Amino acid sequence: MSSQRLDFATREAHLRSCCHLATIGDEFRRCGRTPDLPTYRCAVTVSIRDARPDDAEEIAKVHVETWQSAYRDILPAEFLCGLSANLDRRTDWWREQIGSAQPPRHTFVAVDDGELVGFADIGPSRGSDADPLRVGELNAIYVLPSAWGRGVGQALMAETIARLCAAGFNLATLWVLEGNHRARRFYEAAGWDADGSVKDEAIGDVVGREVRYRMELKDEL
Repeated sequence: MSSQRLDFATREAHLRSCCHLATIGDEFRRCGRTPDLPTYRCAVTVSIRDARPDDAEEIAKVHVETWQSAYRDILPAEFLCGLSANLDRRTDWWREQIGSAQPPRHTFVAVDDGELVGFADIGPSRGSDADPLRVGELNAIYVLPSAWGRGVGQALMAETIARLCAAGFNLATLWVLEGNHRARRFYEAAGWDADGSVKDEAIGDVVGREVRYRMELKDEL
């Protein structure tokens, strides 16, 4: 289906038929808002489900391959190449995270034609300036480079917002590398706004500047 701008009700129906995310509209209305959802280019066969511990290796591969592609002009090549050597350790880390996660922490995956092609991870905000009971955080969202442009990222983002909203958070935040312009365009198209906060994060042997984005999920009482 070609890209198109749709009103909210039509976009909800589009998501129901294309992305199998039947609760998105209900969850947004539960939050008391009908946001201007982004343009969707759905991969018709994509489905979203909760991650299982036995998904850990595939999640780790998506994580590594996405970093190697998305950050090739941002981070040192030596560091990115070295990520593959640490795949087993990353797999173990994800297996532990998934196996021990308690709501509202969730990891969920996108599966397209039987292949795990992306994942997202959400939970309470880890920020020292935020109340974790009312502020959620998108910790990670990654899609295999080979699946870019097929609507997988949009489907994961829609599920992310729905789950953050369903968890009762008033707003949500995320951090992204300042130079990751592709990701920043994606977030902005999905309704996230840079809030002016920045931090320097150690990534391997380099320090990367990250910027924070936020999204209002429901009005304050």
